[in-house]
Amino acid sequence: MVPSPRKMASSVSSDSDSASSGASLHAGNKPSLVPTRRTISSSNEGKGYFGRMFTTKSVDLLAEQGANSDMHRTLGAWDLTLLGVGEIVGTGIFVLTGTAAANNAGPAVVISFVIAGIASMFAALCYSELASIIPVAGSAYTYSYATLGSFIGWTIGWDLCLEYLVGAATVCVGWSAYLRSFLSACGYDMPSRWSRSPVGWDVQKGEFHITGDYVDLPAMAIALLMTTILVFGIKESARFNSVIVMIKIGVIIIFIIAMGPRVDRANWSPFVPPNEGRFGQYGVSGIFQGASVVFFSYIGFDSVSCCAQECKKPERDLPIGTLSSLAVCTVLYILVALIATGLLPYYEFKGVAHPISFAVEGIEGYKWLVMLINFGAIAGLTSVILVSLMSQPRIFYAMAVDGFVPAFCGKIHPKYKTPWVTTIITGALCSLCAGILPIEVLSELTSVGTLFAFVLVCVGVSVLRYRRPNLERKFKVPLGPWLIPGLGAASSFLLICTSTPQTIYRLFGWMAIGWIIYFVWGFQNSQKALERTSLNLPSRVIEPQGAEGGEVVGKKEGSMGEGGVAKVTADS
Repeated sequence: MVPSPRKMASSVSSDSDSASSGASLHAGNKPSLVPTRRTISSSNEGKGYFGRMFTTKSVDLLAEQGANSDMHRTLGAWDLTLLGVGEIVGTGIFVLTGTAAANNAGPAVVISFVIAGIASMFAALCYSELASIIPVAGSAYTYSYATLGSFIGWTIGWDLCLEYLVGAATVCVGWSAYLRSFLSACGYDMPSRWSRSPVGWDVQKGEFHITGDYVDLPAMAIALLMTTILVFGIKESARFNSVIVMIKIGVIIIFIIAMGPRVDRANWSPFVPPNEGRFGQYGVSGIFQGASVVFFSYIGFDSVSCCAQECKKPERDLPIGTLSSLAVCTVLYILVALIATGLLPYYEFKGVAHPISFAVEGIEGYKWLVMLINFGAIAGLTSVILVSLMSQPRIFYAMAVDGFVPAFCGKIHPKYKTPWVTTIITGALCSLCAGILPIEVLSELTSVGTLFAFVLVCVGVSVLRYRRPNLERKFKVPLGPWLIPGLGAASSFLLICTSTPQTIYRLFGWMAIGWIIYFVWGFQNSQKALERTSLNLPSRVIEPQGAEGGEVVGKKEGSMGEGGVAKVTADS
């Protein structure tokens, strides 16, 4: 018989968060079932209130939860690459190219895309390393909890709620604009009162105003339609996304080939418009503020990591899907931004939510291309909405397992194996935001939230390299634990600083609400969940002379415990 988990835990040293247990507690060469040190690593014994706020969740415990997940592991590297491309190629090309050019950088929006791409590359490398170590749902939230502690984990999880929810709403508004343009090219003008936001944003004055319209009905409808599709399964959603990705990539290539020769280089002069006396309105500051705006375009690889618990081989497929999707999309962004700003003067894109088809509308003989671009944009933005709404519920799921949000958020549909409750809640909230708020406010909020997440992920890589140097890493960030993660954190933080003051105020307002929820409800419940899962670990076979401290993982025994982790059995 093996003693109880609590008694066994007290016999094991608690000074290290290591999966290795050292020599067997029993004499002889017989393997015995004992708890590993990770049972203690997540314990709060002896810690004060402040110390418990920064308790990390054991990497081994996270891996155990991932192994016992009820979600279907059906996605491969190709599926993940297409999911990444499906999220990345969309808003940046079809919507934000014109917004950032008109309001911030002019033709130098190309440089904005390059800056945002470099910062994204640093962050993508860090995501890939953490995803290969911690292949579970939750993305930056899970990585931050495992490396920086409970409070930081909650903070970034709450931030990701803003990122994906508002990000999906942004794309819904862009989708609605392209639908109006497509129907107009077909001879039907959609009533503006039912297809535009009732609230507008004056970029020059920095204030809201009433537009006189009722609601953006198409934007609300597409959010609800994608929510319905997502309830029915991850593999079905991935197949739907794959078809859409092929359509929009084909449309973009046709646009590049057809419009490349039509570029008027005079529209690129001046390439960097002079600053108009205000930070972020053209000049060098405009390029950097433009980069913080278009950074929204790169959050697709973040979405890839949210599907870790549904990957066949997450330690291999997640890095491939993350880096390959980012590389493909950066090239496409640069080419499309060059051509769009070469077709029309940058200032003509002000207030335009469909800049690519708008740039072609005035060219005689290309009505067919306008219709094709609008169709491709509608399809492309549909996939972005799909992936964004796919990611948010999986973060809620991870937070529910950890006790930060109510247990119903972690419910998995018995037939479709999807987090259906949070998928419906997310879709409803997204639909509401898309129907009411203007695209300028939505896009900037998403960008600054994404950048905040990237800062913490980059810091997390360095912290985990220091705390757990012996962890198996199927993928490692090149050039050591400090250079690339440091550059990633610094570049993302710099772009946050170049965001508009109103955007930063809104971010901190959102975070303040989240911190109130954490201290009033989430902190105590997450600590209880952490204690439960730390004690309800599966039995492990410990060999006295095994690899690295003598541990060999054996077959799990016993029933499933709370939080999806198998309980230690009473019998050896």
